[in-house]
Amino acid sequence: MGNTGGRGGDERTARTRVVVAVIGVVVVAVYAALLAVESLVLDPLAAVPGASLAQIHAHLEGQGFHVRTDIAVVVGIAVVGVALAVGLASSLLVTRAPAHVLAAVLLAVVVMGAPMSWWSGFQLGMDVADGYGVGGADHTIWAGVLYATSAVALVALPFVLVVGQARHVRRTTGRTRAA
Repeated sequence: MGNTGGRGGDERTARTRVVVAVIGVVVVAVYAALLAVESLVLDPLAAVPGASLAQIHAHLEGQGFHVRTDIAVVVGIAVVGVALAVGLASSLLVTRAPAHVLAAVLLAVVVMGAPMSWWSGFQLGMDVADGYGVGGADHTIWAGVLYATSAVALVALPFVLVVGQARHVRRTTGRTRAA
């Protein structure tokens, strides 16, 4: 019988870690992009039906709101989220963390997207609410999609850690016995 814990197993493990890291970073980037588009485009357009985004911005600027600052804050939140995911994934790849640890850390970044989504909604969203006299709540389903995605990540996090660690221990124990 062949040894499954040799060099082929190490290469397969390394590939798995890279795939988990790339998928995790892509998920965070898509989340961040939706966060920005929802906060900066979709929600204002839904809050003020019939007005273009340029009209909304001009109206708010005319009332003394700082639309460019609002936009910069929301874009900054999205960029920091992606940078955090890239930095954590890179660090964990360099330190050869197990795939389940990579997955758990990147799931945690997605979990933290919920408070960041809520916070980003305050920027332009509150200006639109104050400037147009509309409610400050979310005006599209997309904010709910972001919150639900974070909730799913939160539920998945302990599962990934427990099942991943159990598999990691079984694999490590099997390699030790085979050596």
